[in-house]
Amino acid sequence: MMPLLEASGYLPDYERIDAACLERAKLMFLNYPNNPTSAVAARPFYEETIRFAERNGIIVASDFAYGAIGFDGRRPISFLELPGAKEVGVEFYTMSKTYNMAGWRVAFAVGNAEIIRLINLMQDHMYASLFGAVQAAAAAALTGPQDCVRELCATYESRRNALYAELHRIGWNAQPPAGSFFCWLPVPAGFTSGSFADLLLEQANVVTAPGIGFGSHGEGYVRLGLLAPEERLIEAAERIGALGLFGG
Repeated sequence: MMPLLEASGYLPDYERIDAACLERAKLMFLNYPNNPTSAVAARPFYEETIRFAERNGIIVASDFAYGAIGFDGRRPISFLELPGAKEVGVEFYTMSKTYNMAGWRVAFAVGNAEIIRLINLMQDHMYASLFGAVQAAAAAALTGPQDCVRELCATYESRRNALYAELHRIGWNAQPPAGSFFCWLPVPAGFTSGSFADLLLEQANVVTAPGIGFGSHGEGYVRLGLLAPEERLIEAAERIGALGLFGG
């Protein structure tokens, strides 16, 4: 995992990448809104990324899987919205998150023509085509009314608000996510991400993902998802609160 700049919401700090690493680097993956941190990238970050990629001869691969899921009236920015982005990279989009088509494995890439040509070459030699009905369903989702997407985003936002209201009530003060359907929560003092996740499972019957599972920079956090109904999320927070760890 790339060095992080805490103040900017878990975005890469390009100045902290050593020269030897830059000399070897050819490809950089970005993922905003992010899994697991739920960080959202703003326009200045992508502007910096394009300059960085141009300067160092690095291809940018932007994973925009959660691009439809933004909160508080803010739409996540696509890397390809920025001038110069198509000269240095591509963006990947999946149907799994926006249209609840997980498991159907439908995605596409757009951007730099030469990079897309090379992706097609790899695709032709490594993978078989998708079942036709799945392709037709994906086309219908993309070209049809998008009310379902707005409703899905509103559902996640409502769940987020309900969960964080209860988390703050029990004394677990964490920053609500601005996008994605994940919550990145700091563990209490005296715990690692693994020991805290174990405690929640064993004593509160709440499942979380320990941050260390996502890399060394994830230590000190656990990830929660907004995939359960509001009442279940509130119940989970109440169970955690009953452990008396936060003084709420």
